[in-house]
Order: sequence, then structure tokens, then C-alpha cells
Amino acid sequence: MAAGRVFAFRDARWAPDPVLAPSAAVRSPQPVPLVIDNGSFQTRAGWAAADPSVPAEPLLRFRSLAARSRGARGGAGAETQVGNDLGSPEPLRWLLRSPFDRNVPVQLELQELLFDHVFQRLGVTSQGCVDHPIVLTEAVCNPLYSRQMMSELLFECYQVPKVSYGVDSLYSFYHNRRQNWPCSGLVISSGYQCTHILPVLEGRLDAKNCKRINLGGCQAAVYLQRLLQLKYPGHFAAITLSRMEEILHEHSYIAEDYTEELQKWRSPEYYENNVHKMQLPFSNKLLGSTLTSEEKQERRQQQLRRLQELNARRREEKLQLDQERLDRLLYVQELMEDGQMDQFHKALVELNMDSAEELQSYINKLSLAVEQTKQKILQAEVNIEVDVVDSKPETPDLDPLGSEQSLEDVESMNEFEPLFAEEQPEAEKPVAAVQPVFNLAEYHQLFLGTERIRAPEIIFQPSLIGEDQTGIAETMQYVLERYPKEQQAVLVQNVFLTGGNAMYPGLRARVQKELLEMRPFQSSFQVHILIECFHEHLFICVRRCSVLWFYQKRVISQVLFIVLTECLVPACSCSRKHFMLQ
Repeated sequence: MAAGRVFAFRDARWAPDPVLAPSAAVRSPQPVPLVIDNGSFQTRAGWAAADPSVPAEPLLRFRSLAARSRGARGGAGAETQVGNDLGSPEPLRWLLRSPFDRNVPVQLELQELLFDHVFQRLGVTSQGCVDHPIVLTEAVCNPLYSRQMMSELLFECYQVPKVSYGVDSLYSFYHNRRQNWPCSGLVISSGYQCTHILPVLEGRLDAKNCKRINLGGCQAAVYLQRLLQLKYPGHFAAITLSRMEEILHEHSYIAEDYTEELQKWRSPEYYENNVHKMQLPFSNKLLGSTLTSEEKQERRQQQLRRLQELNARRREEKLQLDQERLDRLLYVQELMEDGQMDQFHKALVELNMDSAEELQSYINKLSLAVEQTKQKILQAEVNIEVDVVDSKPETPDLDPLGSEQSLEDVESMNEFEPLFAEEQPEAEKPVAAVQPVFNLAEYHQLFLGTERIRAPEIIFQPSLIGEDQTGIAETMQYVLERYPKEQQAVLVQNVFLTGGNAMYPGLRARVQKELLEMRPFQSSFQVHILIECFHEHLFICVRRCSVLWFYQKRVISQVLFIVLTECLVPACSCSRKHFMLQ
């Protein structure tokens, strides 16, 4: 909610995913494909069924994170939480693990936890196997080792009958292709971990000329966190990554001209009109005390009574312990007086004493300590009674002279009264409450000025965070220069922006400006952008393509995987095959 451009952080907690019961439409006449958009930021899963009764939106959405606690000592064992079951990532930030290195899954044991969570919450209850075909998204030019381990996990652990792999950005490009759009184009996909420049010629991906920039939304969030922590060191702990991601998603934008936009922010009027204030949670309790003198005195008396009770309890415990030890020593002394020398010497050995004189010395010391403790207890009780009596209001003594003072004495007192006026106590003056010297709510606000454009700018200028890489504009120009001029003209006629960072306002205008600077004079180009929410739209793209491609048998079956594994032939053709989009 915003009030005068003051926005409050939502700090929304993730609700645990329910266990869904699959409808009959996903089982008959045969098991329908299960679509898993395996993203490094978020995992989405649902059914790719042609039946309209099956929802087209993803049924599961959760962050691709898992946390495994060590468990309480002497209690239950380690507990594993996945996705939305975490509730909030910040308390468990140091325990969070992701199966991805950049955008490539490398930790297959964590990937197995994500799959288990998907199959369990979607109600896949087949015993010993998952009898639904799987449609899985992956990174562009996914390494063979990662593809091999993923196939081994799906086929050997879950006994999946068929698997189809696809690139998420190509799914989006295919789904958004209109009738008047060419089958060729330049796809700019900027996601959570990486940004890709993908040339597509005649419906096929030219993998040799694909380029990747190792920057995305994750690096922008970390950069924004560092900027604000340096700007507001007093709120270091409150500036978390989750809140930075919220700022990036809702309050950041990409400047069409970064240098010119920075110059605008130097204007005080522009700053006041465009700054966004993020309100951090805070307590209304003031730093100073607002108690009156009577309340402070009452609080001191309560603390004094508490300390007196604590000291009295300790004295009683010490008295009881010393009395028990003294009784024990007196009992041993009585054994000596009664002539039971054997038991007396045995008791001395137990007490670690050598002679009767040492025993008598300990008896004298303990007797003196017991007597002193008793006196202290009695004195403390007397002091408490005296305090109660002294707490009664006293009436001031009247002057015995009364009105016998002479007029000269009164006049002399009036002469000296101004000299001592400043030192007279103001007992009758009421004590006012201490007011804060500053606005407490404003103190807990983060003012977002140039930070709104500096964080997203790293995908165009990686040097802002010290990365020795090229940005989107330079990489796009490098990819285009690898083609003849005729193919360059074809590619720029369909520049398609997709990915989570495509939601930044101003991205399309920035790409158009960069193309205008690098393309020849009066040459034409077109930039298209995904208008809808990328995460929801991408799943619909994958689902639509899955329904079409499974009927065309563009999949890897379990039998093919076993044959290739037994023949020791790498699945190179299956890993690198990209089908026609038309």
C-alpha cells in the first residue's frame, strides 16, 4: 500500500502447497504429460491435457530451494523443507540450498527433493514409478553431463516412460509467434541467473552463435542490497534479499538513456516527484523515557523490593546449608565425647580432616557464619519495616516563632529572595512526557532514488559491479556481426524479449535505442516483448507445445535411454536437437 509514495514491504509468507487429487481427465484414456518448468528461480508444475476441464495454469508454484535442518539434540532427526513449506526464506537463509549452478542443475540430490515435492503434491500415487510422461525445461546448450544425470534420475529413479526436454525461451518464442511474424528472429532471454542472446533462423536455433551473460535478477538483488546497506548502515539487518527482490519487481525500471536519467535525478524537484519511500517495520516505543517522577520512584521501589527478596532467599538457602553442615560436625564431635573412637576417626576421614582440633576450628567458623547470617536476616526484616514506616508522608514542622517575626526581618528576606530564586526546587511543576526529536517512521524509511535504475542497469553495464563481461547491447551486436547483412536484416525484424527481467518497464525502449545506434541509417527493425506475466505465460507456452509435440513423438523414451546407455553411445543427438517451429 502506498501513501504519498510511501510503500510498505509485504513480507508475505509462503503458504504450504496442498496435496491435490488428480482428476480423471489426466488418467484416461492414457496418462497425460506432466509439465515441469524447472527454473532456477521458481519451479512450476501442471498437466498438459487437451481436456478443457484441466486447468491451463500451473497447479504448483514454489521457489527452487530446499533446506535441511540438523534436528534438535536428543529429539527428532533432520527435517527437510522444500519450496513454500519454508514459510519465509530469511530465517533459514544460511540453510538454503539450490540444485542449480547458475541455470544448470548440478546437485541431483536436491533436484530429487524438488521432484518428490512435485509428484507428492500433484497426487501422483503410482506405486514404484511415475507413469506420466514428463516435459522438462532446461538451459540453452545444456551440458551433456547435466542432461545425462537428469535422464538417469528420471528414468532409473522414477521409471518415467518418456521425457521431452525444451528451452524455456524458445517455448515462449514459439507460442508468441504470430501469423505475420517471421520464423527467424533474435531472442533475448534475461532470467534470474543468466541472460541469453539466441539467434533463430528458419525455425531452428543456431546454437553455435548463442551467447550467455552471467548476470540476471539474482546479481541485481545482491547489488541493490549492497547499495542500500551502505546508504543505511543503521538498518543493515532489515535490508534482506527478499525485500530487495520485491523492490526490483515492483519499483525498478530501466532507463532509456542511463547517463541522461542520472542527470535528471540530480534535480531536487525530479527527486521529490519520483523517489519511492519503502517503509521498514518499526516499534512505536520511543528511545527516551516518558515516565513521570512518581512512576520512576515506584519502579525503583519495585526493583528494590525484588532485590531484597532475592537476597533474603539467598541468605535463607545459605543459612540452611551451613546449618546442615554444622549439625553434621556436631554429630561427629558427639561421637568423640561418647567414646566411639572408631566411628569418630572414620567420620574424620570422610570429612577430610586430620584431628579433633581441626574439627573444632570448623565448628567455630560455621557457628559464627550461621549467627551472622541470622543477624543479617533479622536486620533485613527490620529495614523493610522501617522503609514502610518512612514511606508515609511527613508534615513539615511549623516555625515556633509563628508571626513574631519583625517587619525588618521580612524586608531583609525579600531583598535576598531574587538571589536564590534559580535554586528553588520546582516541585509543583508537572513533568511533561519526552517527545521524540525526529520522526520515527521516517527514520525507518528507505529512500529509493537512483537505486531504482542502478540495479537493473547491470545487465547493460556489468562493469557497475566489477564484472568483466559485455552487456546486452554489445553481445547483441557481436552476435549480429557473425551473420551476413541479409541475415542480420532478417534477425532484427523480430527481436523478442522474454524472461523475468523482461517485466522491467523501459526495457523495450532501451533495446530499441541500442538497435537504432548500432544498425545502419534508415534500416528497419522490430522489437516485441512479452506483455503478460512471464512466469504464468511461460508455463502455458510449455503446456501448449507439449500437447502438440507428444503426438509427434518428439520425445526420449525409456527404451531409447536404455539402448543408448548399454551401447555406451552418448545422447548427443537427443541433447542438441532443436525441432522446427513451423
